[in-house]
Amino acid sequence: MVRVAAVQAAPVFLDRDATVEKAVRLIAEAAAGGAALVAFPETWIPGYPAWIFGAAGWDDAAQKRVFGRLNANAVDVPSAAVEALCRAAKAAGVVVAMGMTERDAKSSRGTLYNSILFISERGEVLGVHRKLMPTHAERIVWGQGDGSTLHVIETPVGRVGGLACWEHWMPLTRFAMHAKGEQIHVAAWPEVGDPELHRFCTRHYAFEGRCFALCVMGAQVRAEDLPDDFELRDAMGAADEFAEREPTGGTCIFAPDGTIVADSVAGEETIVYGDLDLARIPQEQAALDVVGHYNRPDVFSFSVDERPRQPVATIVP
Repeated sequence: MVRVAAVQAAPVFLDRDATVEKAVRLIAEAAAGGAALVAFPETWIPGYPAWIFGAAGWDDAAQKRVFGRLNANAVDVPSAAVEALCRAAKAAGVVVAMGMTERDAKSSRGTLYNSILFISERGEVLGVHRKLMPTHAERIVWGQGDGSTLHVIETPVGRVGGLACWEHWMPLTRFAMHAKGEQIHVAAWPEVGDPELHRFCTRHYAFEGRCFALCVMGAQVRAEDLPDDFELRDAMGAADEFAEREPTGGTCIFAPDGTIVADSVAGEETIVYGDLDLARIPQEQAALDVVGHYNRPDVFSFSVDERPRQPVATIVP
């Protein structure tokens, strides 16, 4: 039996270092609760840029300045922020999956990615997944990842992978992950949008992939949580047409048959714990294994290009 924790919390918006400090506290709290894996929401460091759905003018000076602020608070790999998270994971003895906006530290430093950072219980960086296709207006702030970051990583808690948000609606991406024998999946979602849709999508992933899936959503960033000098306050609510909804289900954990292991209420700050019996996975695969006995490779063919795409190829004489 493996205990996992899905963190439903708000970041310190657009403040990388303060959000990392909060993450360190939450990692320790989750470990004290018995968790061996701790997962955080989509781009939790330094917060989901919800303003893009309400203010994205081509030459909008305020939008440019806010993007610059997001860039300045993004996470380089490696960096002091990553080192602090690694120390926290090692001190707690837990595997960490952290949603973050990552800055391209190897090239222009002007492109950002919607990423999930995986850290081992020994405090080592295991890998970074970059979202393959930013959704809708997200393309204003994030670049596209490539096949080299479709990680499923062997850890003491099992084979762990993760995707961000609407990547879960990409059938071939799901199939590529299922084919790697994923046992525990981190489905990272933001605090905006419809929690029930996030849950539906994650539940489908668990059932289809015959894996445990953590549907990890953020807690609501309130107007009073925004920096005093934040310039696009009026745009922040544009992405959340469900802002006035009645309380509904929030961050939760699904079993390989699609049933709920652990649940919460959307919006509140909490840590959701689930005890996972990985032996359930082969039991459920008896009926459905989409990349094994329930696959028809004689009818369908599929290839994945996992080569990293570098912006410049340097030829040294």
